[in-house]
Amino acid sequence: MSARFAVGIDLGTTHSALALAALEGDDARVSVVDIRQLVSAGGLGKSALLPSFLYFGHDSEAPLALPWDGARRFAVGEYARLRGAEAPERVIASAKSWLSYGGVDRRAGTLPINAAEDIEKISPVEASFRYLDHLSEAFRAARPADGDLAAQEVVLTVPASFDAGARDLTVEAALAAGFDQVTLLEEPQAALYAWIEQNGEAWRDHLRVGDRLLVIDIGGGTTDFSLIDAVEEDGSLALQRVAVGDHILLGGDNMDLALAHVVGQGLAEQGNELDRFQHGALTHACRSAKERLFSDHALEQLAIVLPSRGSQLLGKSMRSELRRDQIERYLLNGFFPRVPASERPKARPRAGLTQVGLPYASDPAITKHLAAFLGRHGSSVSDATTGRVARPPSAILFNGGVLKAQVLRARLLETLNGWLEEQGAPAARVLPGEDLDLAVARGAAYYGLVRHGRGLRIRGGTAHAYYVGIESPMPALPGLEPPVLALCVAPFGMEEGSEAALPPQELFVVVGEPVTFRFFGSTTRRDDKAGFVLERWRAGEIEELPPIELTLPPAGRAAGEVVAVQLQASVTAIGTLKLEALAQTPIIADERWQIELSVRSGAASEV
Repeated sequence: MSARFAVGIDLGTTHSALALAALEGDDARVSVVDIRQLVSAGGLGKSALLPSFLYFGHDSEAPLALPWDGARRFAVGEYARLRGAEAPERVIASAKSWLSYGGVDRRAGTLPINAAEDIEKISPVEASFRYLDHLSEAFRAARPADGDLAAQEVVLTVPASFDAGARDLTVEAALAAGFDQVTLLEEPQAALYAWIEQNGEAWRDHLRVGDRLLVIDIGGGTTDFSLIDAVEEDGSLALQRVAVGDHILLGGDNMDLALAHVVGQGLAEQGNELDRFQHGALTHACRSAKERLFSDHALEQLAIVLPSRGSQLLGKSMRSELRRDQIERYLLNGFFPRVPASERPKARPRAGLTQVGLPYASDPAITKHLAAFLGRHGSSVSDATTGRVARPPSAILFNGGVLKAQVLRARLLETLNGWLEEQGAPAARVLPGEDLDLAVARGAAYYGLVRHGRGLRIRGGTAHAYYVGIESPMPALPGLEPPVLALCVAPFGMEEGSEAALPPQELFVVVGEPVTFRFFGSTTRRDDKAGFVLERWRAGEIEELPPIELTLPPAGRAAGEVVAVQLQASVTAIGTLKLEALAQTPIIADERWQIELSVRSGAASEV
């Protein structure tokens, strides 16, 4: 059965969503699919958003039945989110953040953290699979005539800053859910695609040639920045992504933890000390209260109710409250402070011993991270050398659930425009009509149509130029390491599915013994071509990525043999860099070694 729809899936840290666009006919409109899920014990409901939470039922509970599985013992969605405030040790949250963290084995059973004894922990990949599987099951139950979701053309979104390992694991979760053919799309681009789809041809009235668009995407787990230029191409307006930010583990989760700390301090002053279980419950409760206060302006405060220590599910409780003015004051001052354009995030010293946990950004000030991003990518409102205005953003598109709070968006806009005004640059304007909750899923579905020639494609490609380190031969000298050259194997903006034409240059690899490959990346060197050799560079110009250590199989050669090779490089459909070394004098047919770049230390695949 051929695909009938382009399907966009936003596998978010806090919420997931599903959107469709028909592949046949002239109608390019995108529709959002309501997802059936448990909303209470035994109660079913539908919503456009599926909370990205997984709850493991207790033996004392009735089955967490769904129309397609009456004996299920776990729940995904709204009921799982609600249970987090009462039984946090039975709930998985922020699986997407764990999926991106290379400091743990992401295929190992680690979630929920501090799980109840009767729960078998699962991996971040498994948790992601269960969210995708629920979307697939709900789609099948709601639209039986349309076939399985896996039979459609699926576009799955990821943060622009996801590394190769996180992208691979996202695809692995999708494969487990039955999606054999999946395309990955970066979330900021998806948000812009959604804005284009919703505005129709009128989008051209809001962007002009020469505009630089800043996409600010603050979700539950990450903060993403992207820059997209409006350029002229064959006499028409076109869009080209020119930069993406680092993977900043900073978002709504951090804010929930901060609010839980504030409320916890108040409880402690009343003589109510919280244990780890109750603090986890408090974090979930603060998340729900924050979302309600920001979405319902008639509310000024909400009660926070916590289960008492020792109850597995229900029992005595402690009460507090969270006020709107408290949230706005604490989040604005802590996460969106007014800072000068020259401000940069502060790195705090790391402890020698830590517990298992996510590597959150050490500085919570999102405005500082924004200043650093603009300064690093040639869009700084002030050039450190000349003091002249470079090319600052002229338009802004907001995305992400955190920015549903108008007060937070206003602070970001005020801060950015303050930087621009100080340097005599025009104020940036906000693009109207964004959809903060559903834009990513809608944009992914629209991108499915774009792939069939039915819409405007945003040109992107790799957000870094990539280099492989080549060691120069030199005699052993006391205290000196052999110099390393950086060979560009993937220029900035190299499109997915394309190959880089490297000029003939004989290099050598060692087979049958452990070797280390050094890789480098740069977001600022945008003119280097494939094959360009960088002999020296300034601090901050290129960044060394964690090395890849592996043993290239000898395939009939002697261990330690040095083999002359020619390099080939390509970017896969999911955005990872594949480097191949082809033997110049092969002893078997098509003798080659393949390395797929991941920024996780020691992680690579080789063939």
